[in-house]
Amino acid sequence: MAKQNLTVREKLGFGLGDTASNIVYQMVLNVLLYFYTDVYGIAAAAAATLILVVRVFDAIIDPVIGGIADRTRSKYGRYRPWMLWAAIPYGALAVAAFFTPDVSVGTKLVYAYISYALLMTAYSVVNVPYSALGGVMTGDSEERGNLQTWRFAMAMVGGFLVTASIFPLAKIIGGGDTPEDYRLGFPFAMAILAVIAVFCFLLCFLLTREHVYPDTNGPKRRAWEDAVAMFKNSQWLIIATATLFIMTRGAMQGSAKPYFVKYYLITDHLPAGLAWFMGSTSSKLSAFLSLTMLAGVGGAVAANFLVRSWCKVKVMRVALVGTIIMNVLLFLIPRDAVLAALIILMVANFCHMMFVPMLFSTVPDTVDYGIMKVGMGAMAMFCAGHLFVLKLGNAFGQWFTGHMLAWFGYQPNVEQTDRALNGIMIAFAGSSIVAATVVLVCLQFYRLTKGWQGRMAAGAPL
Repeated sequence: MAKQNLTVREKLGFGLGDTASNIVYQMVLNVLLYFYTDVYGIAAAAAATLILVVRVFDAIIDPVIGGIADRTRSKYGRYRPWMLWAAIPYGALAVAAFFTPDVSVGTKLVYAYISYALLMTAYSVVNVPYSALGGVMTGDSEERGNLQTWRFAMAMVGGFLVTASIFPLAKIIGGGDTPEDYRLGFPFAMAILAVIAVFCFLLCFLLTREHVYPDTNGPKRRAWEDAVAMFKNSQWLIIATATLFIMTRGAMQGSAKPYFVKYYLITDHLPAGLAWFMGSTSSKLSAFLSLTMLAGVGGAVAANFLVRSWCKVKVMRVALVGTIIMNVLLFLIPRDAVLAALIILMVANFCHMMFVPMLFSTVPDTVDYGIMKVGMGAMAMFCAGHLFVLKLGNAFGQWFTGHMLAWFGYQPNVEQTDRALNGIMIAFAGSSIVAATVVLVCLQFYRLTKGWQGRMAAGAPL
């Protein structure tokens, strides 16, 4: 029988897993493209292509890891032991990805491809089983939603650690605020964060337990059959489509945020208090990135309360509408309205992080739906497919952003033209408006609303 209620200890332990994951995820999403162009020293278009190529490589890696994880049997369970086995390689490769070798540009590009590909492989090795773990800690749909809000609240804590500290740490360790200083400071700053990530994964392993396996009584199948079942599952396909668009949006806004803050916003005439708070590039980037992350924690907590009385799909719709409104407002405020921009972005990320936990909590529901409908569904394979779509959306978003910057005439570390500034704003805010509207349409076709399992068991239409 499925365990319905989880302890705070288990929820906290599960959440710490995404604290660890988000230390790398937020670095990749919010910092990597900027690091490659303004610190590492490669062109925006080349960096964007690099990110896309590596993420396509994940098309092979993620389903393979999902198939292996579903078939793992150990005294610790199917998915938990991967937190133990992969934590240290994950941390080491995170540091390697932000190291700048003193070589030619061409060799730098080769190193960037290899280091980033290895980092994303390590991320998959630990994150596919981690995502599946949430589906076997409880079999109750609403409790899964609650568990995911813990996950993403703790994820935003990891994101806050990164965004609040990476630029100041790199500046302190490197000895200044120039690209040369950051080249020295970034790997050492990342090493400090990587140690925290490894520790969080080990705590996730120690504090969680696996309680229910939905596919235990099903027939033995090959991994490719699980993949076929995933693509035949109409509800998973809807969630995958929504994820692709919302993560493309997230990557575009995340990748464009450093450029938006550094180049678009005018901070020359700030009040004394704000000028002290945002007096340098590193402090300005740190303030915007970290405070929006804290607002995301509030969004995840709000979703946790709302889902107790609302259907998770309703929570997602409300969050999407809020996202659209906030990003429309960004187009309407002047460039020197720095405080207003910060508040709008905090509310926008609050809404976004109301949406994301509910989205992730639907993936185990699609597994249950497949098992109830046709007797086929595998937790890690479905999570691997979802993670691949997520990473593909991130890759598309960063690729679009990099090429948009190049097309609009962006040049690093100089004053930008009006055309380049327009490109930054379109990538930053326009992407959110388009993506959230598309996802609202997708949700019109999603049928696994509150109480769906009982209705389906009774033979009622969904």
